[in-house]
Amino acid sequence: QVQLVESGGGLVQAGGSLRLSCAASGTIVSLNFMGWYRQVPGKQRELVAQVSRAGITDYADAVKGRFTISRDNAKNTVFLQMNSLKPEDTAVYYCNFIYPQQPWGQGTQVTVSS
Repeated sequence: QVQLVESGGGLVQAGGSLRLSCAASGTIVSLNFMGWYRQVPGKQRELVAQVSRAGITDYADAVKGRFTISRDNAKNTVFLQMNSLKPEDTAVYYCNFIYPQQPWGQGTQVTVSS
């Protein structure tokens, strides 16, 4: 079983930055792509960024050029550097493996004020 623990969220003004971290533990040797997702109340969880073990990245159009995903395979940790934040980035952010998905962590709240 894999455990995922997200941290680093908070309240920031529009244009500001935050860095999220996610620590994964458990049986994860064979798992490849990791991603950051976000969810706002009443909407489906959406994938905003993903990174392979080799460092190949992909981003949703809404965050491209502003967010950077990275990972430290030795520490089983994935990061999300978020710059030029907008109020519409407000959400609970979660990390998870793309496939197969593991049990979700508690997420970390990001609130961007205008």
